[in-house]
Amino acid sequence: MQPNQTNSESCTAGPGTVPLAEIAAATEGMSVGLTEAAARHINRNLSRRGKGVGVRLGVKTTGCSGLAYKIEYADEVAPEDIVFEQQGVKILVDPKSLPYIDGTELDFVREGLNEGFKFNNPNERDRCGCGESFRI
Repeated sequence: MQPNQTNSESCTAGPGTVPLAEIAAATEGMSVGLTEAAARHINRNLSRRGKGVGVRLGVKTTGCSGLAYKIEYADEVAPEDIVFEQQGVKILVDPKSLPYIDGTELDFVREGLNEGFKFNNPNERDRCGCGESFRI
């Protein structure tokens, strides 16, 4: 699954800093995917919300190990977003986060009474004891 970049000649990423053609070249071969269970859950929630184009994934600096995953429903595609589509779901990733989550598969799991998204990231080297953050 390759990122979708449209109109790469005139658009820019972020605040007019990097042409999308350069981002597309730098991210070529990178991917982010999801399981059937995650796709079902996302589509169900987008339908309940009555709006949204998909989910936005990323990372932020925090926690014991340094990085934490971010996930939110996205109502629109931002110009800098790199868009992957799988099983009818758009996965939006900002260019700065993609190297950290390249190859990640998003899953939705139920364990006992708990349920939630699980990031299966092949780049993860360590996770903090509380499970809040990870290290590459």
